[in-house]
Amino acid sequence: MNITEKTLNYVKSITAQIISNAGSGHTGASLGVSSIMLALFKDHYNFDVSDTDFLNRDRFVLSAGHACPVYYTLLSMFGFDVTIQDLKDMRKLGSRTPGHPEYGITDGVEVSTGPLGQGVANAVGLAIAETIMAERFNSVGFPIINNYTYCLAGDGDLMEGVAMEACSLAGTLCLNKLILLYDSNDVTMDGSVNISNRENIAKKFKAMGWNVIKCKNGNNFYACSRAIGKAKKSNKPTLVIFKTTIGIGTDKEGTSSVHGVALSQDELKVFNKKLGITENFYIPNDVRDYCMASSRRGKLNHETWNQELAVYATSNPELYRQFINFFDKKKIDMEKIVRLAYKCEGMSGRDMNQVILNEFAVKLNQIVGGTADVMHSSRAYIENGGNYNAVNRRGRNIHFGVREHAMSAIISGISLYDDFLPFCSTFLAFSNYMLPSIRLASSMKLNCMYFFTHDSIYVGKDGISHQPIEQLSQLRSIIGLKVVRPCDANELIAGYQYALSELGPVAFILSRQSMPSVEGKFSEALQGGYIIKNAQKEADIVIYATGYEVGLALDAAEELSKHYDVSVVSMPCIEVFEGQSSAYKNKVLQKNAKLKVAIEASNDNIWYKYVGDNGMVFGVNDYQGSGDGQEVYKKAGFTAKEIVRQITKRLSKDEA
Repeated sequence: MNITEKTLNYVKSITAQIISNAGSGHTGASLGVSSIMLALFKDHYNFDVSDTDFLNRDRFVLSAGHACPVYYTLLSMFGFDVTIQDLKDMRKLGSRTPGHPEYGITDGVEVSTGPLGQGVANAVGLAIAETIMAERFNSVGFPIINNYTYCLAGDGDLMEGVAMEACSLAGTLCLNKLILLYDSNDVTMDGSVNISNRENIAKKFKAMGWNVIKCKNGNNFYACSRAIGKAKKSNKPTLVIFKTTIGIGTDKEGTSSVHGVALSQDELKVFNKKLGITENFYIPNDVRDYCMASSRRGKLNHETWNQELAVYATSNPELYRQFINFFDKKKIDMEKIVRLAYKCEGMSGRDMNQVILNEFAVKLNQIVGGTADVMHSSRAYIENGGNYNAVNRRGRNIHFGVREHAMSAIISGISLYDDFLPFCSTFLAFSNYMLPSIRLASSMKLNCMYFFTHDSIYVGKDGISHQPIEQLSQLRSIIGLKVVRPCDANELIAGYQYALSELGPVAFILSRQSMPSVEGKFSEALQGGYIIKNAQKEADIVIYATGYEVGLALDAAEELSKHYDVSVVSMPCIEVFEGQSSAYKNKVLQKNAKLKVAIEASNDNIWYKYVGDNGMVFGVNDYQGSGDGQEVYKKAGFTAKEIVRQITKRLSKDEA
């Protein structure tokens, strides 16, 4: 037995031990892809274990996140900061080896994966980012950005719509340094793949503009390595189809029964005996040396890159300055931008954002992004930024096509590459398509911006399919996502400040209709909520509102002030407001008011937290008909007259 075969046997054995020790996990795929993964790590994957953030490293995404046991095994064997104890602790609370890969938890893991298909789209984003960086900063003789993006996916990944959306775009964009390693074992958890999917994957990918390579023996290290090497020479994105055997070497190999189970101790003994291994959680010195040779190669590649970068800096001083500035989180003069808010007077939310987005884009080259085929409607584009495509990698506007789910997962990949501040945009009603990828971006604390326009039932004529009602509630329920619904440009700019100064994504909720004339306060909007209209003394009535409804609240307050002392609170970002001190929140909320009222064109029950059991919430509790936006809005009760009538009626009843 040669050292390669011996190493592969230890990879399989330790992987199976990890899962059995945890008492759960996915033995099938983890063993089935072991040859592919070892071939990648040993012969192709460029990394430096001493600096895992090395800019020009290759990126690897395990979209088939359930195969993480073999991933953790290889990370440990190749010298990443993953110890044998970490392997023993897999799936234990607080361990560095969770049940699916998590970004920021395990050394070497580039992306959080698990929900199938997401990682494929993330990989497309990483590959897009590489082409942008290469085009901007490479010069003749100095390819300082020149890395591959590898992604391992299984049958389930390629059934998911998000993966196919992303792959379709990748083919259109000719992302030739994107290599998709497809573990084609023809088995899913419920049985054979053909009970639910009989399409010809090779022909499908060829039709999408991909190069396709078939590796008939995906459980053979040498065949796998040759296939990956061939893929690296392609001028298109490449799908490598590895025909593998799920759970290879076990008594259940090739069947769905090995998919998501751990081997029993007796089964593990039999399995290890076949491999000729008697030790538990042990890596022999010759196996370790075999693996570390590749790690040393990666470190040498990094050192060579550093030397080339030094020469590049001397030969291309201006380009090098731009390169360094890309990673410089320079402080933006926010007050200067705030002084430009007057330009947005009388505009819709989407038009305000077009002005403000472009102000920031001039100052920050890290900003790139696009829309789901609604660029001219959502107004989310960078003027004079050019369109990114297969022949113009400098373009800053990306045409994602009608691919909302993939779009949001792709910008996660762009963000993950290094220091980009990507955005994407569509109508608020279609944010539902994007929720899974937004949730993962939030868990990874990525700096992504989502611009959702057509923010309420005021869109009117397009009917209930385009009238967002539940969406604000859904977005606000995502932990780590800041949801900003500004009443004017000052609050909108505060939202950008959140995006620039804090980790985590921000969703901007923007109107299609012109906004009421409201004088929001940038400095106070940074707190997430503030008093926009003070009571004369102590408020009898306090009204909380967001976005377009702040103007409505102020109109209602003006009428109510003839008989009551009224305060109005603008709440552009509840998540930020909740992070303030109790003293500040109590001051803003004015809990001693006789009546607390919330106005928002949504059905978000979060407002009951603020108004209490005896308060009033003016929201949307039913789907509205198709018609003129103002008429639909009025029908739902959103007029100052109706709000004043109901508040007065309630107070009269309470005082009776």
